[in-house]
Amino acid sequence: MERVLGIGGHFMRATDPSALSVWYRDCLGLDTDEHGLWQQEAGPTVFAAFPADTDYFGSRTQQAMLNFRVRDLDAMLAQLRAEGADVDEEIQEMDGVGRFGWVTDPEGNRIELWQPA
Repeated sequence: MERVLGIGGHFMRATDPSALSVWYRDCLGLDTDEHGLWQQEAGPTVFAAFPADTDYFGSRTQQAMLNFRVRDLDAMLAQLRAEGADVDEEIQEMDGVGRFGWVTDPEGNRIELWQPA
């Protein structure tokens, strides 16, 4: 059986695509080239389906949630707060999995930040 090799891209609608791209670059350090290509570090990726009525993604209208791996969750959340980003106060820890925090981008998309254990 042929299998996929990994996530090849993440695409989302935006009312102001240029401004949203700048936010991801300036607030999260997502350095992409002019085509949106980003060379990420190797590491685990979780692919999971959630119940349709989950509140985990924030708004019920959000159908998917992007999760970024980070080296230092506390430093990333502090950096986002300093940029004026909408950062959730809650942090969750899962033994053997890691720590989680959340931020909402300027278009209203809730994003999960994960510091693996």
